[in-house]
Amino acid sequence: MIYRSKAPLRIGLAGGGTDVSPYSDLYGGAILNATLSLYAHATIEPLKGKQIILASIDRDEEETFEWNKKLPVNGKMELLKGVYNRIQNDHGVPGGFRLSSFLDAPPGSGLGTSSTLVVAVLGAFAEMLRLPFGEYDMAHYAYDIERKDLGLAGGKQDQYAATFGGVNYMEFYADDKVVVNPLRIKQQHLFELENNLLLYYTSTSRHSAEIIQKQSRNVEDKKVDSIEAMHQLKEQAQRMKDALLTGKLNEIGEILDFGFRQKRKMAEGITNPLLEDIYETARKAGATGGKISGAGGGGFMIFYCPANSKFKVIKSLEKFGGQHRNYQFVEHGLITWTVD
Repeated sequence: MIYRSKAPLRIGLAGGGTDVSPYSDLYGGAILNATLSLYAHATIEPLKGKQIILASIDRDEEETFEWNKKLPVNGKMELLKGVYNRIQNDHGVPGGFRLSSFLDAPPGSGLGTSSTLVVAVLGAFAEMLRLPFGEYDMAHYAYDIERKDLGLAGGKQDQYAATFGGVNYMEFYADDKVVVNPLRIKQQHLFELENNLLLYYTSTSRHSAEIIQKQSRNVEDKKVDSIEAMHQLKEQAQRMKDALLTGKLNEIGEILDFGFRQKRKMAEGITNPLLEDIYETARKAGATGGKISGAGGGGFMIFYCPANSKFKVIKSLEKFGGQHRNYQFVEHGLITWTVD
């Protein structure tokens, strides 16, 4: 038997950063995101012996271990090891196996790759061990492994987006409480959003944990400008939800632009001269707004390009050496299956 899974990556449309503690614990957070036809993939192949082989195909990394109840977390393929260690501790993995993973987008690109990979690997183990996880169970388990077991800084939205899929308005509260509200958007509005929303990879990456740690410290230190920016981003998520549900797509660029200007104030490193130049170039070419995906600092950006301005925007960004990526919105979250 071979056990496979895939979980979709996501773009955050509004409210980014308000899912991060301690802000979400103190004030409550809100985010609107949507999953894409780009995935984190995982495959588990049981072996006759007692070896454990881990392979990150897109990063060309592989390690082999003798079977052990705990694998050393040493900075290499730590997400795969973290999931195995937790599953082994809680449920038991009796024999050897080869675990392979692959991402459709570069790590550190702002589409939630790390958390989505954790969800995909968890899904493969759940398929193999027949673990009865519901969506909330799976997402919270993934969050627990990444944030608590591995001590990696970050928010909560990515695990829930990868598990539930679709377009969701998510609310975040103290004690890790999360409420996922799926949005019933008319098909023609979703198609128009997909047509007008340009996904652009800046060909740079960043360590999101460093930016998120600065953001968290700003809340702990009660920095007024940073906290007020997060309040405004939470309001942005509500505005984006209303615009999508009522079909007022002409407002989306303005709402994105509002968020871009607020997000700058959250923490140092979210933006930089290159990203500012890319943003202003896209705006001059016809985009009415946009944002840096994820924590900021690099990776993907999105731009809302009404009418047929998308093609002019793509042309204007060629000088930066990045590339646009084709995608579709997808309604499904994590999918797992078994191959005989």
